[in-house]
Amino acid sequence: MMARSGGAHRRHRAVRQPSRLRKGLTRTLGALVSVAAVGLTGAGYYVAHGALGGITVSNALQPDDPRSSGDDMNILLIGLDSRKDQDGNDLPYSILKHLHAGDSDDGGYNTNTMILVHVSADNRVVAFSIPRDDWVPFTGVPGYNHIKIKEAYGLTKQYVAQKLANQGNSTQKELETKGREAGRAATLRAVRNLTGVPIDYFAEVNLAGFYDLAQTLGGVDVCLNHPVYDSYSGADFPAGRQRLDASEALSFVRQRHGLENGDLDRTHRQQAFISSVMQELQATGTFTNIDKLKNLMAVARKDVVLSAGWSEDMIQRLGGLAGGNVEFRTLPVVRYDNIDGQDVNIVDPAAIKAE
Repeated sequence: MMARSGGAHRRHRAVRQPSRLRKGLTRTLGALVSVAAVGLTGAGYYVAHGALGGITVSNALQPDDPRSSGDDMNILLIGLDSRKDQDGNDLPYSILKHLHAGDSDDGGYNTNTMILVHVSADNRVVAFSIPRDDWVPFTGVPGYNHIKIKEAYGLTKQYVAQKLANQGNSTQKELETKGREAGRAATLRAVRNLTGVPIDYFAEVNLAGFYDLAQTLGGVDVCLNHPVYDSYSGADFPAGRQRLDASEALSFVRQRHGLENGDLDRTHRQQAFISSVMQELQATGTFTNIDKLKNLMAVARKDVVLSAGWSEDMIQRLGGLAGGNVEFRTLPVVRYDNIDGQDVNIVDPAAIKAE
């Protein structure tokens, strides 16, 4: 599998051309957009202008956590199904109504998208989608010994925030920040334990990020073999090639009801959306257009969290891969089961580690 641990219309005006470094930075984050479908190209622009200015940086990855050996690299991309912003405030109704996602009490803090990106020493890129309902061992929260892997973030966040609240010494923002950091750390542990590989970097995007990115791009193109309808996600599309607006794009990646393979088909939807986003970014020249990058910057500032340590060398390396192919895979599931009233995926860790 992956390396084991050893350690529209242009304005007619003069535009300053992006520097070689800035191009590398924006291509780097564009490469990750192609895998995570988030506004990380904007993050790259921020890096070029000083210390990820305006983007939330997380320290959930600790210095003594396992790291890849040699020139291999693993990056975990997390899509957080939360109806709240980084400070724990409810997303406004003006956004929620486009998300077909219920109110701010729905969804909790489930990590409904997890993609582990492996970049090998010879710069081959493979993106492994982790099904959100994989049944995995879990520690750190009393009363739980197994959970769906998507639940590690939210359960830990809630537990830690409540403990701090009981001590009476934290503001609401501090409770949100510290709880989320604990949730990120728990998700990292769960993925490491499932896959048996280290994680060197991660990026997190909230639910609104998928919508904001598609809106910034003016929509995305998809092709459906069959017409679909799902009242839960708002998906209502005919068969064939079509362009989806931002609200429709989010419905497209969130739909699982009415699909033959449920969540696994949703994983394939996410992969198709990601490929479409990357093609859109390349076709529109976003990587070399400062005005377009500024629009993505706004998405990154609002919707993205990056782990600490995104170095210039790493970003330049990934920038060189932006035009290459990404191989998508989905981690294998042995069978489906129902445990305590929950539909779960039974997995074989040995088979996953051999993937």
